[in-house]
Amino acid sequence: MDKSSAGISGQYTRSNNSYNQPNGLAPSSRRGRYRHATVRPWDNHHRTAPGRNEFYHSSGTPSSQHLQCRSVNPAQDFNALIKQEIMDDLLSKSDHFGHRYNGKNHSQFACSIKEYTSAAKRPLNRAEQSQLIRMLQNFTPTRSWNWRSLTTTLHSLTTAGVFTPHYPMDERVKLTQAHLLSTLLDAIIFNCCQKPQARNIDARGIANLLWAMAKLVDNGQKQTPEFNEAVVALLPHVSAKKDQFKAQGIANLLWAMAKLVDNGLERAPELKETVAALLPHVNAQKANFKPQEIANLLWAIVKLVDNGQERTPGLKEAVTALLPQVNAQKANFKTQGISNLLWTMAKLVDNTEERTPGLNEAMAALLPYVNAQKANLNPQEITSLLWAMAKLVDNGLEQTPGLKEAVAALLPYVNAQINQFNAQGIANLLWAMAKLVDNGLEQTPGLKEAVAALLPYVNAKKTKFKPQGIANLLWAIAKLVDNGQERTPGLKEAVTALLPQVNAQKANFNPQAISNLLWTMAKLVDNGQERTPGLKEAVIALLPQVNAQKANFNPQAISNLLWTMAKLVDNGQEHTPDLKEAVAALLPHVNAQKAHFKPQEISNLLWAMAKLEDKGQKQTPVLKEALAALLPRVNTQKAHYKPQAISNLLWAMAKLVDNGLEPTPEFKESVAALLPSVNAQKDQFNAQDIANLLWAMAKLVDNGYGQTPKCNEAVAALLTCVIVQKANFNPQEIANLLWAMAKLVDNGQEQSPGLNEAVAALLPRVSAQKDQFNTQGIANLLWATAKLGELVELNQATSSFESLVYRISANLQFSQQEILMSLWGVMVCCARLALDSNANKNNLLEKHMDDLLTRLENTSPDNEEDQSIMSMAASWLGRACPVIRHYQTTISKTQVDFRDQLQLSIPSLKIEEEKSLNSLPPVDLLLPDHNMVIEVQGPSHYVGGDFKTRNGSTLLKIALLQKAGFEVIEIPTKQLLNNDLMKPYIDKIKIRVSTPPQDHSSESPKRG
Repeated sequence: MDKSSAGISGQYTRSNNSYNQPNGLAPSSRRGRYRHATVRPWDNHHRTAPGRNEFYHSSGTPSSQHLQCRSVNPAQDFNALIKQEIMDDLLSKSDHFGHRYNGKNHSQFACSIKEYTSAAKRPLNRAEQSQLIRMLQNFTPTRSWNWRSLTTTLHSLTTAGVFTPHYPMDERVKLTQAHLLSTLLDAIIFNCCQKPQARNIDARGIANLLWAMAKLVDNGQKQTPEFNEAVVALLPHVSAKKDQFKAQGIANLLWAMAKLVDNGLERAPELKETVAALLPHVNAQKANFKPQEIANLLWAIVKLVDNGQERTPGLKEAVTALLPQVNAQKANFKTQGISNLLWTMAKLVDNTEERTPGLNEAMAALLPYVNAQKANLNPQEITSLLWAMAKLVDNGLEQTPGLKEAVAALLPYVNAQINQFNAQGIANLLWAMAKLVDNGLEQTPGLKEAVAALLPYVNAKKTKFKPQGIANLLWAIAKLVDNGQERTPGLKEAVTALLPQVNAQKANFNPQAISNLLWTMAKLVDNGQERTPGLKEAVIALLPQVNAQKANFNPQAISNLLWTMAKLVDNGQEHTPDLKEAVAALLPHVNAQKAHFKPQEISNLLWAMAKLEDKGQKQTPVLKEALAALLPRVNTQKAHYKPQAISNLLWAMAKLVDNGLEPTPEFKESVAALLPSVNAQKDQFNAQDIANLLWAMAKLVDNGYGQTPKCNEAVAALLTCVIVQKANFNPQEIANLLWAMAKLVDNGQEQSPGLNEAVAALLPRVSAQKDQFNTQGIANLLWATAKLGELVELNQATSSFESLVYRISANLQFSQQEILMSLWGVMVCCARLALDSNANKNNLLEKHMDDLLTRLENTSPDNEEDQSIMSMAASWLGRACPVIRHYQTTISKTQVDFRDQLQLSIPSLKIEEEKSLNSLPPVDLLLPDHNMVIEVQGPSHYVGGDFKTRNGSTLLKIALLQKAGFEVIEIPTKQLLNNDLMKPYIDKIKIRVSTPPQDHSSESPKRG
């Protein structure tokens, strides 16, 4: 209760005019159409519009009870207002003149109520309103009242707060209030509908009435059918008198229409015509608007557009006319005006209004006044300002020093006024801070303090947030965490408090909110949020809504939703029926909306499809159609992708091909379109992008995409980035990078200084992070280090192997594929040690080899390469071979030519070709009588085809042959191009075959 009015209680006092009327009817039962009132029809002579001269015109001064605005005690003023003799006097006047009474005295009393509240600088409080309305039960306007009395009464009573609903509210008060409003509206409608038009309807009265009606709705009154009828009845009079409105009237009218529409009034043709009629007068009167009117007009225009108003030339001209006035009047705006104007400009930009020079100048002019007026801002204004700045920045406004100062000036006031923000304010503030941070604003101590101060209020007000507020809050928290906000207990509690509200409100979220919420959950989980029962239930609650709203999602929402589902699945979400249905529901809309996706959205969509497929999503016809629809867009938008999008796109394409997608011409064109951007943007890729890109290139090449000049240039550009960023790669990225380099080399990538330096830069990181690699990372590293062969210095290779192999024995969760890769890698390391006579032999590695082979004993791999690995390991260890491998053989022309020349030179020499020894891969030429093997080594046996640096496969084969007792002679194919080049090798063989056999088990191979 407001205690400024002494002696006022919320209860009615009894008087001779109590509610218990002799006829059993409440006084509110006089003429009126409000549905809750019991009404009595007018007499027939009241229904006839009397002539103007038949009305009674009060003269003289108001009655003695009429209150003038003066400096007296507010309680005394109010007690004077509710004296019974005032109402008796008004009833006496009304009864005396009957249907000729024009309502002047009643309107003067309504003015005195307004003057009281004006002097008190507040509307009536609930207790005052209750006592006053009890007295107003016989204050009944009639159709005989003139226009001025009606407009003055409604305007004054609305301004004073007589019609403002209070909660809780006595039913009798509510009925009296409703009847009073109903009778006023009925009289207004009656006056507006007179034919010919009533001559006393004036422009000022029309403006005041529409302003008052907008205020009624804004204060919580319902828009009853009668209320809407009154609005519609007034609108033609606005158009008819459009040339008579002054600047204030134009501003009030447009404000009123925007308020009414924003509160649910239908945008009928009459309303559209009225707005169109007023807009040219904004331009004509632009120099006459006061600061508050400028702010209200721009607010109104934005609100109308927000609610579907077409952005006509007239509307654009009105905006253009008003913006320079903002700059001209910048020093005269109050805090609310500054707040509303910046909010308005943010909305204009957000509604695709071009950021014209006028708009930019207006924004720049206002920002310094935020700082200057910061101490006078109320909570709502602080919220609106931070929201507006976040929106402007999100739509491309540069974060100028002026903007940063304005934000910095506001943040301490968030903390200072923390307990005064309502639920919507808290949601908007956290949204604004998240948006600003997401667009590059530094997370200063002031911002962190403001966030920390707001988070407890999320929990405290959790049941008061509307669906949009819940969605915005969770989005904001996810964005802040994604940009480095610490996951404090307060933040975790806020998330925990909001998640049940998602389930409770699941049916009330609009499409954008559904999209944002699911995105949020995926982001939170991706940043370490535990998948609690509350989070799982929220996801389960939202997924059916995706299917239900599938036709209403815009392109960004479709992209975000598919990205979200892929992320959730990537972080352990089951492929539930609801999730599958949601994905299936969205995919057709990718095709339907293909022309509207932005570059980032195209990237996210392809990434999501690749990820979903990698996690078990079937390549359905709908998914293939979605992919086919997007691929041409990759090429079309190639100039607009950011570094991360380029990385995601190439990763996605590599993944899709790796999972069986046929590389169509469109697919290859998309890859070719992206590759130049890798080189062009190489300095902007972060560590993860670099790792993903090199992995993607290796996968594409491994799946048949040719090593084109563009591909080679992209790889060369990325290798330099590996060297620069070497300290920033995490364990998985290190493993992926070394795997990618080995794969590229295995597919013919030439050796270059960049490749050598990149490998050398990464290997020390393996030992440094040895405890952090997962099973796949360990397997990839062992395989890659082995595959690179002599490119990796032996001591470095041995050190890396020794730092990793112990993890294999300690971890029994290796997959069969990971065991096979690890086994092959360990064998190559043992082979290198065996081939180097100066190296210390490592029996521990052989023990690990034995353990790995034992773990494969009960498996029967179908893959021939895997069978070969097991055969070679058994041969090395002297164990029975668990599988029998059948090798396919190919004989090169160079090999045939050399064999023929060798046979001609030594006719008696027995030569066998492509012979498999001890289940090992076939040898090129075998001299069985001399236990000698000749390997004709083409470029594929060397790293980068340099004919110098042998790869891991070559080294393993040679070591296995030597371990089996064979002498091995290696001859590079480039040394066998003609007979002259062959001769030295043939001569060497002649000498060797004439020499008695020796034990070659540990002899290094002889190479040209």
